[in-house]
Amino acid sequence: MPPGTLFVVATPIGNLGDMTARGIETLRACDRVVAEDTRRTKQLLTHFAIGGKPVDRLDAHAAEHDVARVVARLAEGQRIALVTDAGTPGVSDPGEVLVRSAIAAGATVVPIPGASAVLAAVVASGLAGDGRFRFAGFLPRNGVARREAIALVCATPETVVLFEAPGRVPATMRELADATPEREACVARELTKVHEEFVRSTCAALAVDEREWIGEVVVVLGPHAPEDRTARVDDEALDARIDEGLARGDHARTVADRLAAWSGRPRRDVYERVVGRKKR
Repeated sequence: MPPGTLFVVATPIGNLGDMTARGIETLRACDRVVAEDTRRTKQLLTHFAIGGKPVDRLDAHAAEHDVARVVARLAEGQRIALVTDAGTPGVSDPGEVLVRSAIAAGATVVPIPGASAVLAAVVASGLAGDGRFRFAGFLPRNGVARREAIALVCATPETVVLFEAPGRVPATMRELADATPEREACVARELTKVHEEFVRSTCAALAVDEREWIGEVVVVLGPHAPEDRTARVDDEALDARIDEGLARGDHARTVADRLAAWSGRPRRDVYERVVGRKKR
């Protein structure tokens, strides 16, 4: 028996009117649904009058045998729809593991496109630039991994899009402003919902915005040219920031990446300066 098909089905990110006709038809025709949150998915199925459909849970805590069970059903020739809580499964989402496993098992993987928080935020932010952007997903929550991720984001000249929990927006904007204060930014929240809002300013201004961020959040950072700051950052100011980073225990590469974005100087020059001060 030929292997079955895994349909990667995009669902609305807020407004149910954004569900595509093809997505609805796929959910109706499939043998079963695999979902990040079965309760939310059952509500979606009920809304579109899709009944009697088995729904299996596959979230971030899924074990290998949970994925293997779905792959076994694909091997039997079943048609399975993969959905996430909102948007398209497989990006910053536990569905990626299943997609990779299905491909490895020889199953057909068919994308069913739909709503995208990333694209919605980019096109409405006014910061799309020339259309090139880096999607960073959710940043690491703490430690060296987070500092390195922030440094990479700040050193990226193209538009950057990232997801963030509402309670962590102030801290994230402060860290971004630490390296790129004048960079244009937009905090998009509750996309496609009743209280949809786009707050546009600079990283520095958003870092001191005392509002309470509520709902799902996407942060868009506009394209920038770090070299524009070169003339405004002298050696003394740069050395002071290097010493601060090293005192915190940051890795030399992390310090160099962040301060290259902040100062506008070539990363190689900044890295050599960091290494020199570290040896003192």
